[in-house]
Amino acid sequence: MLTLYNAAHSTCSQKVRICLAEKKLPFKDVKLDIGKAKEHLRPEYLKINPNGVVPTLVDDDEIIVDSSVICEYLEERYPEVRLSPENLADRARMRAWMRFLEEVPTAAVRVPSFNMGFLPRYEGMDRKTFEGVESDVRPIRKQFYRRMGPQGFKKEDVEASYEQIANTCSRMNAALEKGPWLLGEQYTLADIIVAPLIDRMADLGMDTIWNEKFPRVADWYERMKARPAFQQTFYPGARMSEFLPLAPAIKEETTK
Repeated sequence: MLTLYNAAHSTCSQKVRICLAEKKLPFKDVKLDIGKAKEHLRPEYLKINPNGVVPTLVDDDEIIVDSSVICEYLEERYPEVRLSPENLADRARMRAWMRFLEEVPTAAVRVPSFNMGFLPRYEGMDRKTFEGVESDVRPIRKQFYRRMGPQGFKKEDVEASYEQIANTCSRMNAALEKGPWLLGEQYTLADIIVAPLIDRMADLGMDTIWNEKFPRVADWYERMKARPAFQQTFYPGARMSEFLPLAPAIKEETTK
């Protein structure tokens, strides 16, 4: 029996939920409160995922962490519905996309997400308190939270994240000239991994990044949203705007 520890609005959780849905794999859905309750930082969860992040997949006695690794595990463990090319070179190209998506837009999307959605919970908190209860309790996100601080990411950080997201869309737009999906005619894990990131930016009101300059990305996003697996993944409460008031990405105090 598969068990997925995840959070509804976590983009990393969403990519695994899409993968599970595409493969039509039933699973026990364990929702964690990664906000005020910090259930992902409790000792019982850290025993199965010492990184203190979501998601985590448990397959009988096997524990798999890291969202992209989980997707590849599911692809190899349950190959009946294929989400990767059979050709070795094409599979390498898919993995190159996956690596790029993890290193560039996945990190970039976090910056406006935190400034717009999560920052208000730290209002009025001094840095020492913030580091004690927020940043320094996180096994692998300590420096990310310290860089953000209780005042949020600076203007230059936000603008750099926009540039990285725009560069991602530019790459996608070029690749999509060859077919409906990133690797051409075949829908793969690469499409799955980037889908929640594009959806997050749309949810934050930033779809002008691709609507104005990258029409193939806009068309790709519409195809993604039409897939039943995508619709299963983005159930009510899976988007930030549904439960958080969104603030401007660049705050006045961060520009001083």
